[in-house]
Amino acid sequence: MPVSLRLPEDLKKRVEKLAEAQEVTPHGFMLAAIREKLAAEEARAAFHAEAKRRLQRMKRAGTGIPAEEVFEYLRQRAEGGRAKRPKPRKIV
Repeated sequence: MPVSLRLPEDLKKRVEKLAEAQEVTPHGFMLAAIREKLAAEEARAAFHAEAKRRLQRMKRAGTGIPAEEVFEYLRQRAEGGRAKRPKPRKIV
């Protein structure tokens, strides 16, 4: 599928400058940029889909861990301390 993309002159010059510095063609540089953006957006979409699945599962099970407990656990771990894992409990 052929695609034509009109770039503003200032953007075109920036692409050319960086492409030359990386010893690739402007076309190759733009393809790489599009691939990177697609990968990032696909990862973001997968992350959100997983979050929705987990929220649905939590609601079905009726259990969860309060955010404050999760944050405290993570803070202790980040500081190198030994932290007791919080346990899920019934959500009211």
